[in-house]
Formats: sequence, C-alpha cells, structure tokens
Amino acid sequence: MRKNYDVIVVGGGPAGSRAAKHAAAGGARVLVLEKDREVGAPVRCAEGVGDVGLRYIARPGELKIRWIAQTITGLRFVAPDGNAVEIHHQLGYVLNRKQFDYDMAVEAADAGAEIITKACVTGLLFEDGFVTGVTANILGKEINLNSRIVIGADGVESRVGRWAKLRSHFDMHDLETCAQVTAANVDVKPDMAYFYFGTNLAPGGYAWIFPKGGGVANIGLGISGDYSGRTSPQNYLQRFLEKHFPNVSILTSVVGGVPCARALKKLSGNGVMLVGDAAHQSNPVSGGGLIRALVAAQIAGGVAAEAIRKNDVSRNVLQKYDKEWYRGEGRTHNLFYRLKEGIFKLTDEELNKTAVALNRLEPDKRNLVEMFKTALVSQPRLILDAIKVFL
Repeated sequence: MRKNYDVIVVGGGPAGSRAAKHAAAGGARVLVLEKDREVGAPVRCAEGVGDVGLRYIARPGELKIRWIAQTITGLRFVAPDGNAVEIHHQLGYVLNRKQFDYDMAVEAADAGAEIITKACVTGLLFEDGFVTGVTANILGKEINLNSRIVIGADGVESRVGRWAKLRSHFDMHDLETCAQVTAANVDVKPDMAYFYFGTNLAPGGYAWIFPKGGGVANIGLGISGDYSGRTSPQNYLQRFLEKHFPNVSILTSVVGGVPCARALKKLSGNGVMLVGDAAHQSNPVSGGGLIRALVAAQIAGGVAAEAIRKNDVSRNVLQKYDKEWYRGEGRTHNLFYRLKEGIFKLTDEELNKTAVALNRLEPDKRNLVEMFKTALVSQPRLILDAIKVFL
C-alpha cells in the first residue's frame, strides 16, 4: 500500500467499486477502503432490480448467471383492504447481491484499483480549501493517506459528505427506516414480486416480498421517518410476518435507512465527490438505488480520471460529474420525488379505490403508468410526471 494516490474511494460497495474501476481504467492510481471485513457482506438491500437497468450496467454477453437468484415477470400490489392487482410483463431480477458486489470489486481490481477491507476512514485531510486525502484506521493503526480526489461512497450515513460540508444531510421525512429478513419456507409465486400498502402495515412506505427461489425470499418493509419514532420497523415487520407468514424460518435479518430525498444539489467540491446513497441517488418512490448509484459512479470515476490527467481537481472540473448526472438521472429523480410526495398523501381508502379501478381493466392494459394515473386522479399535475418517468 502506497501513501499517495490519485483517487481514494471510501466504501467498497457496488458504487465505490464502479467508481474505482472507471477511475483506474482512465489511468488514475486508485485505492478503495472498505470498513467491513468482506466486500458484499452483510447484504443491506432487498436485491430487486429491473432488466433494463441491469443491462445498462452489464452489456450483452456480460450478464452473469451467478448474479441472478430469481427472474421476475410480474408485480402484485396489495391494497390495505387485501384487494390485489397484478401487473405482468415487468421483467426484473432478484440478485445475489453478495456475489454481485464481489464481482464489482473484482472488476475494479482488474482495472488496477487496490482494495483494502477492515479499513475505517476516520476523517479527511485538507489543504488550502481542498480535500487532500483521508485518515484511516487499518489493522489498528491510524495512518494518513494522501490523494488528489476522495470519492465518498459510504452510504446513507456518509461521513465524507459531512466532513466535506456538501450538505448531504436530509430531513427525517425523507428517510425510510427499513427492516428485512431473508426467510425459508415462503409460499409465494416464485416469479412475482409483492408489494403491500396500508397505514397500519407500513405508514408512509410499503412492505415487499422478493422471491429468491427454492422457497426463500427477502421479506421487508420501510416506513417514513415521520413515523419511525412511534414504532420501529422491526415491530411492523414482525406483525406482517405473524399475519402472512407465521411458519417461515428466519435465515438473516438486517435493518437500515434508505434516503428517499430530492437529488443532492452539490455532488462535488474541491477534491471530493459523492456517489450512491451518500449522494441521495436512491429512487424516492421505490427506495431502489443500485442502478442509479452505478450510473453515477461510472460518471464520477471517468470525470475523476479526466481531472487527474488535467492536473486540476477543483470543483470547476469535478462538477462535470454533477452536470452529466443531472442531465440524465437527476431530472428524473426529482420527478420521482414529486410522485413520492403525492403518494405519501394517499389515504387507505384512496388506495383501495385504486385497486378496484385497476382490476376493472383488462390484464394487458394494466401497467405502472395506469396505476399512477389512477392513484393520483385527485392530483392531476403529478400524472404528467408519471407519464414522463414511465414512458
């Protein structure tokens, strides 16, 4: 391990690995610091992903079978009163995220990045208004590591963002607190993803079931931060399991937060950039963040390498990343945020009526656009947003 690098990436999740890969491929000397002892573990994700998004990351011929736990061909939405609506032909996958994350890290290493696990970053180094490296605890020893650029891929609690004063904090209203188990003996259709709604079930959020094959599934829920001080998501999840799946065996459990906020206005500064949950890049409606994070990380890594080649790591150069992300994903992100706010206002009665109305349609006419148009009939200004993001 050197003491001097062009780029240090804080966080060895898929966003960190993707940024490292593209920075290293562009000629930068890159170091990835991961606080956990193993890349890809523990899994803090429901593991669902759409086919279109995944194929943006994995070009034809690169989609690895070992990433896929289960192919999904339909969605089942369950209203508060139990009435269900099924939408088919929504191709997606439930991933083996541990394997996926591991492979992302291998790709970064193959491109030339160094990766160190059990490396806890404890602070940033500064000089003349620029971030110039990190302090880290590695094998019990506190050391300084210098770099031209630091990329924060350190998740929803991003300390890099706070230390760099990039205003990465958000209101509790925009934080979904989540709990999830991976369970065996789950009796559901293996090719269907399930979503449950209701104020008593998951206020300000929803519950999900993502099958992984062989009777195993991820079962979880998220609630709005507005409600997290009343009852924990673990308690809501326990009630859900007792009602719907009393005989399952719990294999793993995880809790955490998901940012469902507006796009972060400033993604970079002098010598620093943020990607993934650290940059609030999760979809505000679904909470899914994998593909958006990978898209952002690819841009960030390429811009970082370009800045190193130019010998200019000022925000004036690094903000090319901000601009490219906003031209692509950022504008759509804020449309999704407005949709989230509209959905948040829906009552259980309105959700029940939505299910009834959708079930009156022929199965081949049911899709996500129709679902949002029906649910948001009392908020017509948001219907155009739904059409923009789904068509």
